[in-house]
Amino acid sequence: MSGIRTPFTELLGIDHPVASAGMAGGAAGGELAGAVSEAGGLGIIGASLLEPKRVEAEVRRARELTTKPIGVNLLLFGNEALVDPVLELEPTVFSTAWPRDDQDLAAIFARAHERGAKVMHMVTTLRDAVAAVEAGADVVVAQGTEGGGHVGEIGTTVLVRQVVKAVAPVPVLAAGGIADGAGLAAALALGADGILMGTRFIATHEAAFDHFDKEGLLATGSEDTIVTSVHDTFSGRDWPGAWSRGPRNRFVEEWLGREPELRRRRAEARERLLAARERGDHDYWLMWLGQSAGLVDDVRSAGDVVQEIVIEAESVVRGLSRTLEPSATMDAASRGGAAR
Repeated sequence: MSGIRTPFTELLGIDHPVASAGMAGGAAGGELAGAVSEAGGLGIIGASLLEPKRVEAEVRRARELTTKPIGVNLLLFGNEALVDPVLELEPTVFSTAWPRDDQDLAAIFARAHERGAKVMHMVTTLRDAVAAVEAGADVVVAQGTEGGGHVGEIGTTVLVRQVVKAVAPVPVLAAGGIADGAGLAAALALGADGILMGTRFIATHEAAFDHFDKEGLLATGSEDTIVTSVHDTFSGRDWPGAWSRGPRNRFVEEWLGREPELRRRRAEARERLLAARERGDHDYWLMWLGQSAGLVDDVRSAGDVVQEIVIEAESVVRGLSRTLEPSATMDAASRGGAAR
């Protein structure tokens, strides 16, 4: 496989423009990150909500699996104390997202650069993308509302194109609603330099999710997800400016519009969630999933996911090139129709 070279792959010295999301709380651990990086992508460990020793153990596990570049992600708004412990582990990429308005991104990014790390920052608005680049980000991840977990309100296609035009030549990754090679090809057509995926990598053998969660993902269609505040009301974590996307099921329906009561009855809700898990009931289930769940139909190795996405993307791009008449291509170029 020849691979797809972009400014993102050249910056990091990796083979493929595919990154795994640094899902928090140990969900994206060293096993997953190591497998993705060894396959030629960029594997990212989710360090948020972990103790420093656990982060160190996950990084060590990733480095047992690969000598290639890895990243470590922090949700800045609630994990500032982890910045220095993470940087001491010398990841190739320091991946960040969701800062508070009062946090100094430039100072945080400078600390990462002093340690020799590249900074990759996720945004959900054009304004935040420009601010990240001004603060020194080396890569910007533009995440559309189709994504799983915590998202903004702008669709991936619009956001990625806006960000690419605004921050060039800084590399941009597209995220949100992408789970296959056609999605990578579409991102490249928008001018992005690669993709970052979370939901697709949940359905891998290496992801730190149990069978119940992976089985539920496979049963979830794109129309079965919802953007809501119920998840965060239950967890008690205040994400700055974010919505949460996950399955729209009986648990969510029960608490929509009743978030103040859910705050009071968290212990009861937790017990009911655990009971539902024990009986295998996905209709009373708390999970963060993107609309790309509808594109995921099996659980496989993370390395296979990376390889198959790149192969499919190459096939899509070659197929499109064959459908273009030479004269049409020349006309488009003369009108400035190049993607970037």
